[in-house]
Amino acid sequence: MIPDQSTAMEGVCHGGISIDPGAMPIALELAGSGQISDKYQYYGHAYFSDDAAPGASMAGSNSRKPVVGMKIRVALVSALLAVSGCTTLSGKGPTVTPTPASTPPTSGKVTKSIISAMDGGLVGGSIGNGLSDAEKRSALEAEYKALEYTTSGQKVAWKGDQASHYGEVVPAQPYRVGSQDCRQYTQTVFTGGAGVTARGTACRNADGSWTPLT
Repeated sequence: MIPDQSTAMEGVCHGGISIDPGAMPIALELAGSGQISDKYQYYGHAYFSDDAAPGASMAGSNSRKPVVGMKIRVALVSALLAVSGCTTLSGKGPTVTPTPASTPPTSGKVTKSIISAMDGGLVGGSIGNGLSDAEKRSALEAEYKALEYTTSGQKVAWKGDQASHYGEVVPAQPYRVGSQDCRQYTQTVFTGGAGVTARGTACRNADGSWTPLT
């Protein structure tokens, strides 16, 4: 299992309202890797500092990491599935007011190519047993919307054809693996009894789609 990431950011505000650091995912904006949605770009802000935090390091390394001439404070995290270079970026800095972000498409539709890139998602596993194809599609769309548009810790709910079939997806904050932004997330499915939860990780592609790590 991949360990939860942590953040040291404090005092971030949006529109004058204080935001819980746990609900503000931090990640470097993608550079030269294609367009990203305004919403994800908002959640992908990095916070920089001219001072390097004592003991700050990249996961699996004791060195400090310069970024565009500045030093960024990073939280120490455990290795991700034996993949080196995974970091959660965070730090203390001046209070900022992020640029307002766009919202998900009002149609609520997710394209076929986006769904295909999800490769079945978490609902494609055993937790999806007993769901119809249409219900699995709804659950998979919820996984994508959680990864692409939703702040960490917030639920994206979906409903099935039957009243007793429904579920929710909860994403964690983004972090960097090589040149990609990745997120852990959970999918909980209810089919008339207690919910069954699956956990996984997906990484974002340059076209805005997400692909689960296997």
